[in-house]
Amino acid sequence: MLEDNMNTPRSRGNGRPALTRPDGTPVRVLVVDDDPDLAEVLSGALRYEGWEVRTAGDGASAVAEARELLPDAVVLDVMLPDTDGFHVLRDLHTVKPDVCVLFLTARDAVEDRIAGITAGGDDYVTKPFSLEEVVARLRGLLRRAGMARQQDEGPRLVVGDLVMDEEAREVTRGGELIELSPTEFELLRFLMRNPRRVLSKAQILDRVWSYDFGGRAHVVELYISYLRKKVDAGREPMIHTVRGAGYVIKPVAGR
Repeated sequence: MLEDNMNTPRSRGNGRPALTRPDGTPVRVLVVDDDPDLAEVLSGALRYEGWEVRTAGDGASAVAEARELLPDAVVLDVMLPDTDGFHVLRDLHTVKPDVCVLFLTARDAVEDRIAGITAGGDDYVTKPFSLEEVVARLRGLLRRAGMARQQDEGPRLVVGDLVMDEEAREVTRGGELIELSPTEFELLRFLMRNPRRVLSKAQILDRVWSYDFGGRAHVVELYISYLRKKVDAGREPMIHTVRGAGYVIKPVAGR
């Protein structure tokens, strides 16, 4: 199931640097879902990345395909006709212990998320999802695992010890990974693209939410507070309020 407003995947020719295996060969991905239409759409999005993709509609065929393909990553639906994704994951790890696994789940319960991670999954997305999100999550997993490298590395935004990789959609501070929601990521990106510059609430609303300013200042305040809890928690603050003017991000003094 895809979001109604899903983004069409961008091809490498439209500016996204290619991600390959360390030896330069295409990344190998196995898509496991019993919905053939969804599997086809997902496979198409991943092939736009230049990756080698195979599909499977149940657990048994997934393990058989994995033995032949030896995938770098697997997009794995939790609910399959012959078993569940957690059992399939255990079998996949016997075939390729270091495979990256992104679970697809229609269930958003915390217990299901914990079960997936406990079983050895690396990440998950909840249906409905966008193709761009799946691609971005896979790129991030593969790079963090050292199983892929990016050709012509895209630009990174750096403010002090805060680093944003825009292509992998990864943010670290002092080398520690910071998990952000899509909106938090866009807000932080706007701040980091304008370091030491005070940005008004109106500017932020226009850039991040495409809103007119009228009456929505609380949205900016709310998301700034979310960012502070993740970026500045337990550290010297980088995100500052300039009373009556807006917000600014700047490196900690001496860094």
